[in-house]
Amino acid sequence: MKTIGLLGGMTWHSTVDYYRLINHDVQTRLGGSHSASCILLSVEFQEFEDLQTAGDWKRLTELMTDAALKVQTAGADCLVICANTMHKTADALASVLRIPILHIADAAADAITRAGWKTVGLLGTRYTMEMDFYRRRLEDKHGLTVLIPGPKDRDIVHEVIYRELAAGKIVDSSRAEYIRIIEGLRDRGAQGVILGCTEIPLLIKEGDGPLPVFDTTALHAKAAVDFVLA
Repeated sequence: MKTIGLLGGMTWHSTVDYYRLINHDVQTRLGGSHSASCILLSVEFQEFEDLQTAGDWKRLTELMTDAALKVQTAGADCLVICANTMHKTADALASVLRIPILHIADAAADAITRAGWKTVGLLGTRYTMEMDFYRRRLEDKHGLTVLIPGPKDRDIVHEVIYRELAAGKIVDSSRAEYIRIIEGLRDRGAQGVILGCTEIPLLIKEGDGPLPVFDTTALHAKAAVDFVLA
């Protein structure tokens, strides 16, 4: 079995889910007492959040590069960045790593394509929704049409992630707001919605809103298992 390199802690709440989902999937597929061979490096997220807020993506890329190289040196056969937003640094990491990066947007797009959808909504941090590194990959590489909420609703989605979900807080009123926002994306033509932050599945589950949801944490974890068992 190949070894999965997990670069996590962004936040630790979703990294726990990565580890659980990957090991459960391996045991389901192989049976017995099988589990995944993993290397996990978990960063200190407050430093990352502060740098994101300051817009210092140069320093963030340096930190991610250092962490990714440590994971590679430890013996990983692939890199899984356990966050959507920090895939902004994926191209820079790919230029220095010998091992492949399993891109979270590709995992989401593959599932959307299998479902037969072409137009999807995207919820995530402000950086994931507004910057082009994520939407461009979905649109240019996979031919999807990606819709994002309006400015005020983007603020709500972002603040819930950083002020509540990053701290492990699940608030019913925030779930109601997310469902309202998903309804708005549906009304604009979205056939499904990407939960494009690995914390959002803590709040929104399949069936909570009017659209099918694409849980990027679960889809990314499955892609990692597919890779190491191939």
